[in-house]
Amino acid sequence: MKKKCGAPAASRCVQDFSNEPLRPDATELLVGYGFRGWVSGYQSGDVACWERVWRLYSNILGPTSARAVVGSLASWVRSVNSAARRDVEVSPLEACQFCRDECLAISMIAASQHQTCPAMRACAFALIDNALLDEVLHHADSYALLLRSQDRVVSPNWIVNANAYCESTSHVAH
Repeated sequence: MKKKCGAPAASRCVQDFSNEPLRPDATELLVGYGFRGWVSGYQSGDVACWERVWRLYSNILGPTSARAVVGSLASWVRSVNSAARRDVEVSPLEACQFCRDECLAISMIAASQHQTCPAMRACAFALIDNALLDEVLHHADSYALLLRSQDRVVSPNWIVNANAYCESTSHVAH
């Protein structure tokens, strides 16, 4: 049974990865909500999820820039979705906080933009629970680079120790 756009997904959502809550700026929101909306669209088959992402990107970046960045976002999420050994979990579209998988996705893009490859690889592995990382990393790098070209850089504070989050996926049904 397919989930409806915005239907609750993850029961294990996290508010932050440290003692201080992170307050996302527009770039983290673009990445987190973009990832959430695109995954929701794949899982539900509802293009309205993708249309919401398009409106967000278009409003922030302008339609011309948004076209390239959203295309790259779509390629990255498709690669994550294809490589993942389990269903990628996302919060409902209206949720204010990011869940574990969304935070790992944001961390991947931050790690790429700040050239911390070990962190990026660890986040990708924790997200997809699979060693076949090359395509996911390639598309994440392309997306991160396009965001950077629009002067959109995710704070390095979003880079997490993904190894601490690998354990939580080991008992999820595949």
